[in-house]
Amino acid sequence: MTSCVNEEEFENNPNGNFEALWKIMDEHYCFFPLKEKELGVNWNEVHERYKRQVSAPLNSDQLFEVLGNMLGELRDGHVNMSSSFDLARNWSWREDYPANVSDTLLRAYLDTDYRQTCGMQYRFLDDNIGYIRCSSFGQAIGDGNIDEILFYLAPANGLIIDVRSNGGGMLTSAEALARRFTNRDIIVGYMQHKTGKGHEDFSAMAEQHLSASNRLRWQKKVVVLTNRGVYSAANEFVKYMKVCGATIVGDRTGGGAGMPFSSELPNGWSIRFSACPMYDINGNSTEQGINPDINVALSDEDFRRGKDSIIEYARKLF
Repeated sequence: MTSCVNEEEFENNPNGNFEALWKIMDEHYCFFPLKEKELGVNWNEVHERYKRQVSAPLNSDQLFEVLGNMLGELRDGHVNMSSSFDLARNWSWREDYPANVSDTLLRAYLDTDYRQTCGMQYRFLDDNIGYIRCSSFGQAIGDGNIDEILFYLAPANGLIIDVRSNGGGMLTSAEALARRFTNRDIIVGYMQHKTGKGHEDFSAMAEQHLSASNRLRWQKKVVVLTNRGVYSAANEFVKYMKVCGATIVGDRTGGGAGMPFSSELPNGWSIRFSACPMYDINGNSTEQGINPDINVALSDEDFRRGKDSIIEYARKLF
């Protein structure tokens, strides 16, 4: 979800673009209290430190680097800046950790006779466990498509949903899939909105509800596979599925629990940032990720044997 933030006029020069960016973030970014607590980020100190770097004349490449580095202090995958020549981003939420997923192994498990719809691949594993590989929520998932998947896999003894390295996409798609795993309307978490320019200016927590689908719903055991590459809408999906009773296996997710909004600098560069914080059912922020119920890593020994340690562990749970 995106929106525009209207800002006061700043000069289109290095200092003006710097001040515009710092102020946009200062007044609208939603995770300053968390980032100060977890990372020691003092946004006023960041201003003073980076302001010195834009006092001299800078070309576009130099300015982009300085502003991108300033945004990187927040270590937030939803905070990025785009120009016609580059994208400033911080992907440390997954780049600093083991991948715990292998395309080579996934191809072996899916083989060549899998079915595919709406970006999801699905099939039966050889022990009659249903397997769905959902690598993105970047496209709409239709109710008819989910009906077909669940009807086809209905004879399975259980279901594995593999969302490892799913970087997110459409929250509505994550919700459409998750609501097939509850038989009642449930509270899955909470959300707040910015109400003022202060770092602590938020609305009261509003409940996030997941409504049960009135179509085909899954009634057997479900295991969801995760790694650090699970982010944004996929992070929310994991949050929903925990409340739905699924077992989460793998590594901690990457997080990304803020609804992204957007704005623009005087020079036309676009800014995207987290503006609405979201929380789990216990009121805890999931910005830094969600722990699995069972932590399993992809081992080198299993990889050499052509086995995915996380999938193999999940299969033993049925």
